Amino acid sequence: MKKLYFVRHGESEWNVADRICGSTDIPLTDKGKEQAMETGRLINSMNIKIDQILYSPLSRAADTAKAISDLTGIPAVVEPRITEQCFGKYEGISPRSREDFKLAKQQFVNSYEGGESMLRLAQRIYNVLDEIKASDKTYMLVAHNGIARVVKSYFDDMTNEEYGSFGVKNCAVTEFEFK
Repeated sequence: MKKLYFVRHGESEWNVADRICGSTDIPLTDKGKEQAMETGRLINSMNIKIDQILYSPLSRAADTAKAISDLTGIPAVVEPRITEQCFGKYEGISPRSREDFKLAKQQFVNSYEGGESMLRLAQRIYNVLDEIKASDKTYMLVAHNGIARVVKSYFDDMTNEEYGSFGVKNCAVTEFEFK
């Protein structure tokens, strides 16, 4: 079976501050940089074949991907379509667990005020995943928690509640299988 690997970026400054990042370009913390290097070492130890890393242009994902690439030798290329969703008026707000934000994440058709809808996000991510599925290469995506939700929904059915609450830890390596 053909596989896809997904890595969420390392810890960012706004992750620590419990602020909603979205498409705002927030840098990694020193811990986030170390997490990225640990992930590169982990990938080397897993002995998995990955042909290319595709990464979001936001610095927290780009820096994570470049650190992994440097340690593994896997070529890395920016893929603008896997930029995190624009959460509009919610970006920069703390805490991320706000009830109004949780409810907004379950409204798939509506755009966030000043932002992007879940449907538009899913369309761009599903297009990338369809292209990856049709290729003969094995890819790793280095992106964001919102992108992780969409990737998970591509492979597995989820309720709106499951979708809204799904998340992965910083620099966790998640494996998916195309069917």
